[in-house]
Amino acid sequence: MSYILIVGAKSDIAKAVAREYSKNGYDIYLAGRKINELEDFANDIRVRGVRNVKLLELDITNFSSHEEFYNNIEEKPLGVISAVGYLGEQKLAEKDFSETLNIINANYTGVISLFNIIADDFEDRKNGFMVGISSVAGERGRKSNYMYGSAKAGLTAYLSGLRNRLYESQVHVMTVKPGFVATKMTEGMDLPEKLTASPKDVAEDIFESQQKRKSILYTKWIWQYIMMIIKLIPEWQFRKMSI
Repeated sequence: MSYILIVGAKSDIAKAVAREYSKNGYDIYLAGRKINELEDFANDIRVRGVRNVKLLELDITNFSSHEEFYNNIEEKPLGVISAVGYLGEQKLAEKDFSETLNIINANYTGVISLFNIIADDFEDRKNGFMVGISSVAGERGRKSNYMYGSAKAGLTAYLSGLRNRLYESQVHVMTVKPGFVATKMTEGMDLPEKLTASPKDVAEDIFESQQKRKSILYTKWIWQYIMMIIKLIPEWQFRKMSI
């Protein structure tokens, strides 16, 4: 059996990723808080793909529990995919530091706490892959979501360093940078249709790119060029813009 550990498994993207990997012959660990709420979803995968699906309780912000969580996994995974994401409330975070911490700990600190542990195991085994879902929001700070964006920027930098560290151990590390995605987290937002991916689109891109051992994935692909242009805007001009 080849298990894939999916963290933040209750998100729309995580569910789509689970379906994509199970469809392609992988067994699945689904990890998250109140994970029993995904029992019906897990059963649906089992029926459709005749794959093994196990539910694992995990609080990504309870850092001290991460080592025990991973050690208790009897059959260690072939790969791990973090789909953890918490957009938070920018305006609230500007006034209430506890909301800032919620955003940082969910999107950055919690993920690297768990990834550090898994990286040590994969490095010893000289095998495996690690995928972190970051965001194009981490490429340049905007007033509308710079708390979230700064946490994702930290995750992007971490994954880059981890990729450098694990290269000689044959462990593949991929950074995923989605643009707009139609999920529960973005529900109610006025998203441009041509620039917005579905969770299924993102999952298919992740699977294909991970199999090809790509380092960085923009999804939709056009976001690579959009962000290239945005990063070229001089700071003196960018600071006046509302984008």
